[in-house]
Amino acid sequence: MLIHGAWLSARSWETYADYFDKRGFAVSAPEWPRKQGDVEEMRATAEASAGLGVKEIVDHYEARVRELDQPPVLIGHSYGGLFVELLLDRGLGRAGVAMSPAPPKGILKLPFSTLKAGAPALAHPSKWHGVVTLTPEEFTYAFVNTFPPDDAAAAYERYAVPETGQIFYEAGFANFHLHPPTEVHFKSAERAPLLIVGADKDNTVPASLAKAQYKKYEKSPAKTDYIEFEGRPHLHMTAAGWEEVAAAIDGWLDGVLDGSKTAPV
Repeated sequence: MLIHGAWLSARSWETYADYFDKRGFAVSAPEWPRKQGDVEEMRATAEASAGLGVKEIVDHYEARVRELDQPPVLIGHSYGGLFVELLLDRGLGRAGVAMSPAPPKGILKLPFSTLKAGAPALAHPSKWHGVVTLTPEEFTYAFVNTFPPDDAAAAYERYAVPETGQIFYEAGFANFHLHPPTEVHFKSAERAPLLIVGADKDNTVPASLAKAQYKKYEKSPAKTDYIEFEGRPHLHMTAAGWEEVAAAIDGWLDGVLDGSKTAPV
């Protein structure tokens, strides 16, 4: 099960869906709740996402997971990576991969580039419970900063959608609340194996931030691994060399999964 990130739709998984389908997995990529259709329709119906928060989204995916005949592998990108961590924390999933994951509660120091990438949602309190649309320039900085200009513009047209401001408010102020919706029990021994993937040219979730999350899991006896890739931006599923990342994830899954690859992913 592929879980997309903020300001994106399931279309952002088109390369991975094809890759893992050819590798023998049964692939699904459900949209977040309140989102219907694809990019063009989501732009036209963006106000439906106003007030959509982390708990509602994670509850939505939990329900989808529980509908399956067997526990799936969960792969998430950005906020989808955070949702994978939260789903594993609920005891769900056969294994989880968090690619450039948004930080859960407990990550106290955020890089400047992360704050800049999130500024369109966080800098204006009026947007915290509304819907936020990125400009092409903001999308380029946050998602495809390594792309040539023409490719960056094409990526904006193909992938960018307006997003609920609620999730940025909840994550941004998580450390000021006792039990926010982004809380993870880092020391838990009960969760499935977790792989965290970092990208060293990522402005939104720099590799240092992804690795900081990995370090928080060090005291857990549950299996946790970290890999990092050079030259990749935040939206590295659509960047040059995406196959190398997908193959590394596939190889890691080979090492942690039992049985055949007929289980949903």
